[in-house]
Amino acid sequence: MGIQIGGAEEREAEVMVEMNTTPLIDVMLVLLVMLIITIPIQLHSVNLELPSAAAPPPEREPQVVRIDVTGAGQLLWNGELLSDRGALETRLQAAATLPEQPEIHLRPDRRAKYDGVAAVLAAAQRLGLTKVGLVGSEQFLP
Repeated sequence: MGIQIGGAEEREAEVMVEMNTTPLIDVMLVLLVMLIITIPIQLHSVNLELPSAAAPPPEREPQVVRIDVTGAGQLLWNGELLSDRGALETRLQAAATLPEQPEIHLRPDRRAKYDGVAAVLAAAQRLGLTKVGLVGSEQFLP
């Protein structure tokens, strides 16, 4: 009596060591198609009207209005203390109706709350002022 080891029957029952890559390739192709479809949605462009190189210098200096927001929430219009936000909106509305709108330089104090600054920006936008900018950001550097 003898035992046969490693015969023909055992070679047929061997396990394949190679991985089936067809499902992986299918998944990768689906992900690639999804990526190609979603890329145009993710690209947001901001259209800026930049001055040309041959732009003439301004005929006169623009009028600048400086609005300060203090740490206590008070508003200053060119150094003059305003009583409330209603007075600010009245002055902003008068500035918006001028033929040439002044530049609004908003300078918040380091301790000023965000809602006070956001209220000034929202009022300027709501009243149609287009030349609004934040100045004094160097105070926020460490």
